[in-house]
Amino acid sequence: MSDMPQCPQCASEFTYHDGLQYVCPECAHEWTDAAPDAEDDAPVVRDANGNALADGDTVTVIKDLKVKGSSSVVKVGTKVKGIRLVDGDHDIDCKVEGIGPMKLKSAFVKKA
Repeated sequence: MSDMPQCPQCASEFTYHDGLQYVCPECAHEWTDAAPDAEDDAPVVRDANGNALADGDTVTVIKDLKVKGSSSVVKVGTKVKGIRLVDGDHDIDCKVEGIGPMKLKSAFVKKA
């Protein structure tokens, strides 16, 4: 018996290896042996301690943060609930109680 995988499209056992991919001679389907993972393509956002963050998490601010264009400050220990992860330098979109909507860097928060 052959140790080649069956064709995922027509289940033929007559597949062969051609360079970097497998080929089915019956239906002409071509595929690679490694299935692509959608999760591996997405960047993982991590907090200051290295924990992975997800949408809806609650985080705690670990450093006093000055609010740009205002005299207010987000104090150490402020809890921020229901974060959203976004692309960019400031990768957390949230609403800080008493200040309003703002973006934070994940390096200045820890998962609560």
